[in-house]
Amino acid sequence: MSDGRSGGAPAQQRYHLHPELRLTALVDEGVLLHLGERKYFSVNDSGLSMLEALRAPKTLEELVQGLLAEYETTEDAARTSAQAFLDRCIAAAVVVLVVAGDA
Repeated sequence: MSDGRSGGAPAQQRYHLHPELRLTALVDEGVLLHLGERKYFSVNDSGLSMLEALRAPKTLEELVQGLLAEYETTEDAARTSAQAFLDRCIAAAVVVLVVAGDA
């Protein structure tokens, strides 16, 4: 798994919610509907926080800083959690990579 600083994704790589994704916040969780895939997903509070942040393109570092501001955690734990979450979201087509110039 990449830490986003070296050997992995470029530091300025940006992530964004898939355009066919609909996100609804419930009490302490989120429910996602991927219109194109016709699949539902659920996420916990921290996952919901990251997905809401990804309504606009964000870098891994911006997501990490958001987690640090909202939760009591270390920078390393926030980075590891954010990267793992992004990896799972990309695999499920919930989050997409933003190509430079597309943002």
